[in-house]
Amino acid sequence: MNDVNAPDDETPICSAKDCRAPAVWVLAWNNPKLHTPERRKTWLACDEHREHLSSFLGMRGFLKDVVTLPEWQERESAADR
Repeated sequence: MNDVNAPDDETPICSAKDCRAPAVWVLAWNNPKLHTPERRKTWLACDEHREHLSSFLGMRGFLKDVVTLPEWQERESAADR
């Protein structure tokens, strides 16, 4: 039986533990002890987990940017051109 609310295999999902909700947000971050300043790692977040994941990264000084998934995809697409 298929859950009509479950994301398909192509849908980006939230990075929060055990969450399977579709991602709405991209949290761009880096660990300055490991990454060059321009490097960006990403976590994806649903609306419910955006604040929790942002706080986790922010408390460590890792969070660099929070944008909607479509905005991030547009930035990435423009950078590839």
